[in-house]
Amino acid sequence: MASEESAAQAIVYRQLAQRDRTRAQLAKKLAEREVSDEVAERVLDSFEVAGLVDDARYAQRFAELSRQERGLSRRMIGMKLKDAGVAPELIDSSLDGYQDEHGVALALAARKAESTEGLDRDVRFRRISGFLARRGFPSGVVVSVTREVLG
Repeated sequence: MASEESAAQAIVYRQLAQRDRTRAQLAKKLAEREVSDEVAERVLDSFEVAGLVDDARYAQRFAELSRQERGLSRRMIGMKLKDAGVAPELIDSSLDGYQDEHGVALALAARKAESTEGLDRDVRFRRISGFLARRGFPSGVVVSVTREVLG
């Protein structure tokens, strides 16, 4: 039993050395490695108590980076956090500060408009709107921002 627990701890340490992970992601990895549910629960509890596994911190960091560096919409960030196993209330709290979706979309569209200069207006419209749609922005925001950027 102790060797299984040591092996489980080593798996979790290796996973966390690569990047932050949610408890659900770590539990899935332990299950893939055929660690018993009881041992996995005990090991994950100890990592949470030590502060090494914190879904709230993970959600907050992920939301900030996704918004600032990747320009993802609230909806897309929420979907990705849900897929990572983050609880709905933690997702909601991590997205509380994300109010200006229009501003984020506008900045992204302006950068994309620069790279499409010289192309036909319809082509530019499709490329910019497709770019924003793939980042999860609502269609109303996509259309209004694309029109605004193309003047």
